[in-house]
Amino acid sequence: MKGNIVIVGGGAGGLELASKLGRKLGPANVMLVDCRQSHIWKPSLHEVAAGTLDIHQEGLSYQMLAHDNGFTFVYGALSALDAPNKCLTVAPVHTEQGDDLLPQRTIAYSTLVIAVGSVSNYFGVPGAAEHTISLNAPEDAEHFRLQLLKLLMQAETRKARDQAAGVDIVIIGGGATGVELAAELREASGVYASYGFQDLQPRRDVRITLLEGAPRILAPLPERVADAATRLLGERDIRVVTDCRVTAIGADQVSDQAGHTYPADLCVWAAGIRAPQFLSTLGLALNKGGQIEVDASLRVRGVADVYALGDCAACAGADGKLVPPRAQAAHQQSDYLAARLLRQAKGKPPGDAPYVYRDYGSLVSFGHTTTVGSLMGSLKGLHWFVEGTVARLMYVSLHLLHHAAVLGPVRTGLLAMARFLIKRSKPLVKLH
Repeated sequence: MKGNIVIVGGGAGGLELASKLGRKLGPANVMLVDCRQSHIWKPSLHEVAAGTLDIHQEGLSYQMLAHDNGFTFVYGALSALDAPNKCLTVAPVHTEQGDDLLPQRTIAYSTLVIAVGSVSNYFGVPGAAEHTISLNAPEDAEHFRLQLLKLLMQAETRKARDQAAGVDIVIIGGGATGVELAAELREASGVYASYGFQDLQPRRDVRITLLEGAPRILAPLPERVADAATRLLGERDIRVVTDCRVTAIGADQVSDQAGHTYPADLCVWAAGIRAPQFLSTLGLALNKGGQIEVDASLRVRGVADVYALGDCAACAGADGKLVPPRAQAAHQQSDYLAARLLRQAKGKPPGDAPYVYRDYGSLVSFGHTTTVGSLMGSLKGLHWFVEGTVARLMYVSLHLLHHAAVLGPVRTGLLAMARFLIKRSKPLVKLH
């Protein structure tokens, strides 16, 4: 098996890159490798976890996207890389029952792009890996949703004999993921109550606690955004605890350095990410965080014709700091590499212009009606605080822009309209 340009990882950056190149160069020249069969925009996983977004409706088939955008899709996980001979190995695929589905395959390439994203960094906290759920992938979010639904049913059943019965949810990490999940769960809890959980009072019986180690939540964002987020969480009866250093996580509680414990029927880890561990087996230069070291053109240091983008790449910005692991960074990097690789495919010099990260600000969702954030201006250090309906529309537009990049504007518009109509003919949360 051979692909001229092979992209490993079908997240936001990798899929957009494959789509842009495929439409220009065709399936004989562009190949996408991923260990899953469908794509979902990662920033929407908190909605899947809360049940307000149906993963089976939201997911986009890689096979469909390959057909529509002119690239070849290979199903399987990257297991080995032979950079000197320009080939990689894709692991065999098995069914849930253990039956063989696809054999191990070897793919030769002329240019390789690694865009495998990130996984949770537990920082050695005892019990974190065993007793928490991280929203790294669609299956994680779906697992959380099913556990939440089960706990709500059990609490409803116990209410007749125990008025204190409820569900305790602890979210560790006050970044965008943790804050958005907390707000979405609060909104969803009221909807669940209206669909048969009539003995549960959402704000009293679905108890949500957000733990953050820094002095405030949303630490990378301007203080005004963090203050607004704290206010909005408080209005939703979500407990926020800052300066909280988690030291241990058990099956039913979380402990911190100050000796406090927090009951936890469900615990989510949103306190940090790192590059996937398997990258250390590929023989590439990695930084201390396990990310692949790249130069200003996103080329992997010391290896010919291999690039990396997104969360797994350690790319320095103009200020010398690493580019943050955000969807907007992956989008920008895919644009940069698409232009560079298209020039190369046409036999032109790729050029010396480096990749430059531009921070356009951040938006944080608080359910389906409210959003807060900060938008960056063209002048360094200038930003505008946004909140409410305008911010919400801007937040939704980010998702639509990603879909437009892989589906095209017409199909994205039709899909958005279809989802709008479907939501009015189905339950507001997924109940099965």
